[in-house]
Amino acid sequence: MIILVSVFKKVVIMFNISPELLPYFKGYCSSSEVILLFVYMKCRFSLSYRDLGEMMRMRGARVDHSTLQRWVIKFVPLIDKAVRKRKRPVGSSWRMDETYVKLNGKWIYLYRAVDRYGDTVDFFLSEHRDKSSTLSFFRKVITENNIPKKVVIDKSGSNKAALDAINTDLDQDHTIQILQNKYLNNRVEQDHRFIKKRIKPMLGFKNFYSASITISGIENIRMIQKGQVRGAKNHLSTFENFAILMAA
Repeated sequence: MIILVSVFKKVVIMFNISPELLPYFKGYCSSSEVILLFVYMKCRFSLSYRDLGEMMRMRGARVDHSTLQRWVIKFVPLIDKAVRKRKRPVGSSWRMDETYVKLNGKWIYLYRAVDRYGDTVDFFLSEHRDKSSTLSFFRKVITENNIPKKVVIDKSGSNKAALDAINTDLDQDHTIQILQNKYLNNRVEQDHRFIKKRIKPMLGFKNFYSASITISGIENIRMIQKGQVRGAKNHLSTFENFAILMAA
């Protein structure tokens, strides 16, 4: 037990937070390093909040699982902002698809896109699966990234209709090539697994806002894991690259 605690403290000491972020942690009993460490673990590993609570007790601290959940809701937006600020440009050929997330016993939709190399382009959570939702997704993606040359989608009519609507607003020389091919979309469908694996222990979300924030954290940590953030080092672990990002 003593060895585990000493190792844990050693990790916390080497994890320093940028002075610009410290005001966000004012008034909290736990240190900024401990809070962000547990937010990271929630988004990085397939752990429930009760699992995290037990891990806190292993290092001599008692924090209710509801407090850990509030930490995630409060501080994931800081991670999202840091990742988007330093995210590397993605390729111009995208694979887009949607997967399912359970909210209060009902299915909602997580729209996702990756480029031809598997790097995450962007994501968007929606209560509906229709042209309007798909259009909102693509507008967000294009605003945050660039206009792709090609998008591979499945046979969904709403996805095709949304891309056609976007093409009507573009110059003829810059329209997006649309490919509807189920088998060419395997890369994004396989990438869904990493996100679903993190969501599974949660047994569904209770409200849309909590679902959106938590998934944002999972997606952002996944981007760090893929090395999509400027300054990330291939020889370092995901956590070490996360620590570098939050100290910048």
